[in-house]
Amino acid sequence: MKKIIIAASIVGLTAALLITAQENKSEQASTSGTAPEHRVLKPSDLKWGDAPPGLPAGGKMTVLNGDPTQAGAFTVRLKASAGYQVMPHTHPTAERLTVISGKFSVGMGEKFDKAAMQQMGPGGYVVLPASMAHFAKASADSIVQIDSEGPFQINYVNPTDDPRNAKK
Repeated sequence: MKKIIIAASIVGLTAALLITAQENKSEQASTSGTAPEHRVLKPSDLKWGDAPPGLPAGGKMTVLNGDPTQAGAFTVRLKASAGYQVMPHTHPTAERLTVISGKFSVGMGEKFDKAAMQQMGPGGYVVLPASMAHFAKASADSIVQIDSEGPFQINYVNPTDDPRNAKK
């Protein structure tokens, strides 16, 4: 009898999860009036522009998905030349970074400390919780992919490190 009750519970839970997933798909489609967009991007499709003013000059960025200036999920890629570095900063949302090419190092803390950095090559991945102070450096020409929630914000630990505060 216990086995029948457990089996019935599992079947019921599975059915509820499947119905909820289908409702979410229908809701996404009805919100925009069309099915969610399917996109395939080849490297030649990417349009690179200057990184936003909160990042040091010289970086290039392309948006793969979403809109970093609006609420919601987004994915961008940052192209950085060897020596490009971002001083200690935080974000109000979690950040997930994947190294696509090159050598890219990330360290945690409120002071830029090369000894605290961990270098990653292609395929390297790091999760940075919201509000965690961190810093980064490209030790070779690199491309990194960043997934986060918008709107994108970067808050430097030391305001004098913020490129937006540089005297013009």
